[in-house]
Amino acid sequence: MATLDAGQLPGPDTVLPDPAPHAERPLRLRLLLLLAFIAALSPLAVDLYLASFPEIQDGLGTTPAMVQLTLTAYLVGVSVGQPIWGPISDRFGRRAPLLVSNSITVVSSFAVVLAPTIEVLIVARFVQALSASSGMVIARAMVADLAQGYAGVRALALMMTIHGLTPVIAPALGGALATFVPWRGVLAVLTLIAALQLAAAIFLVPETLPPVRRTVRVDYRDLLRVLARPAYVTYATTLGLGVASVMAYIASSSFVYQDVLGFSPLAYGLSFAVNALGMTAAGLLSARLARARRHPARTVAVALPGSVVSCLLVVLAAQSPWPVLLVVPVFANGFFANLVMGNCMGLAMEQVRDLPGAGSALLGLFMFGVSAAATPVAGLLGGVDSAVPMALVMLTLAVLAAAVFALGRRWVARNPASEAVFA
Repeated sequence: MATLDAGQLPGPDTVLPDPAPHAERPLRLRLLLLLAFIAALSPLAVDLYLASFPEIQDGLGTTPAMVQLTLTAYLVGVSVGQPIWGPISDRFGRRAPLLVSNSITVVSSFAVVLAPTIEVLIVARFVQALSASSGMVIARAMVADLAQGYAGVRALALMMTIHGLTPVIAPALGGALATFVPWRGVLAVLTLIAALQLAAAIFLVPETLPPVRRTVRVDYRDLLRVLARPAYVTYATTLGLGVASVMAYIASSSFVYQDVLGFSPLAYGLSFAVNALGMTAAGLLSARLARARRHPARTVAVALPGSVVSCLLVVLAAQSPWPVLLVVPVFANGFFANLVMGNCMGLAMEQVRDLPGAGSALLGLFMFGVSAAATPVAGLLGGVDSAVPMALVMLTLAVLAAAVFALGRRWVARNPASEAVFA
């Protein structure tokens, strides 16, 4: 079996060693970049085609609410898929399930491009998400296989930073593509990326879970064991609500920015990219704070009030005679929300060190399940004609995240041993 030499990028024959002796060592940037790319299809599948929403509506003769359901279906598929793939990867390792799921993603991506009706498009997006979700859960589990404590938080924060580049590129690219090619061409780009991910999984992705550390069977009861841990549930719920506050903006932003604020597809994409740059900066800050051994919960405790205030300012701007002003607090909310995401992810994964696949899977369910429930609300409330419904949904989710986190920290204060690794 291949071993890893210094400076070498691990290949498919490499089984990386048990992290216990080196748990506080940072992961190699090249490996983090590879894992981030493997997990990147879902963020791309959300962001790349947003500027094409109005054209999809016209091309398939449907309504804005039905077009938004293509996003909701994807979020539901990602939410359901991650709990499926997590225990499978705990049993069979990380690499084999990734190869199977990526193959399904390529096939379903072709179905998305060729969908003749909005109903077929919605179903195809759901299947695409079910398979693509494996990349996200397996990448997080691979990080947990290799690092823990502050090193794990730092690695996850850097992954979130790299993912922050995805919404920088995707909306701007999607806006440019929507200007020159039909919406099916935009979705065809996702098919190409899925094929590249499959090639990367075949030739570059190492195995990080040696057979001796795998479970003896695919046991979905592990999901229940994870849910029985209050600190994990607290951090996962806070994470899910924080993600949902950003997704509520993402789901409505195409209509709000283009129909309410009057932005062109390209200007919308560039505005979206500026917001994503703020999220990327937050990820870099999280990684720096983890390197300085600042407790992740302290960072979250500061970021959540910032998110609440930002969302309140979005509401006030949306109700004002100058709704374009909302772009500033939207940027601020993205920054604070990403501080919450990276640190809550690290806190949650530390609570399931013995079941990283199941823990990562449920983390994805919380992240995307809450978003799937929340994103249609603004559209159902008339979010295509006003920015106010979007802003109110964002504020509600941010307040709930702050409340859940405050209650959870009271439990952790009574059980400090659950976070001894951060002492």
